[in-house]
Amino acid sequence: MQVSREKDCRETRRAVCPGSFDPITNGHLDIIQRASRLYDVVHVAVLINKTKQGLFTVEERIEMIEEVSAPYGNVVVESHHGLLVDFCRDRGIPAIVKGLRAVSDFDYELQMAQMNHGLSGVETLFVPTSPTWSFLSSSLVKEVAAYGGDVSHLVPELVHSRLTARLAERR
Repeated sequence: MQVSREKDCRETRRAVCPGSFDPITNGHLDIIQRASRLYDVVHVAVLINKTKQGLFTVEERIEMIEEVSAPYGNVVVESHHGLLVDFCRDRGIPAIVKGLRAVSDFDYELQMAQMNHGLSGVETLFVPTSPTWSFLSSSLVKEVAAYGGDVSHLVPELVHSRLTARLAERR
């Protein structure tokens, strides 16, 4: 029995933080950082939705996330199209980490968590968003920035410079 317990202690603990991250915000980064302290490897899955036209390409989002999460040392960023449970199964990931901003998030996320568990046994860990970022979403950041509002305190500096440049291109 001792050998089995030792083996379990050496196994890599993995989780995934999924999202569109168009663009990544300080709220997203807060959840990724907190997950990186709980797990050995945190996969950030940039989910591809072919029905939505993003402000940034999937490749650009991956690049930005890699750059801003590099200090954590245990974050792997990938894209995925399809069911999140398939992403988890293909990589041996037993847990999904989701940030919750408000009760309204919980209603939807609970249904998703129950469906994911029913499909594959993957567990979902809900992490309350820091009150500092509880109102924050990528959509809101893009909208405020498009009207000339200052969002520099809501996204990493690298993201802010790319966001303002992209919006200037589109004007």
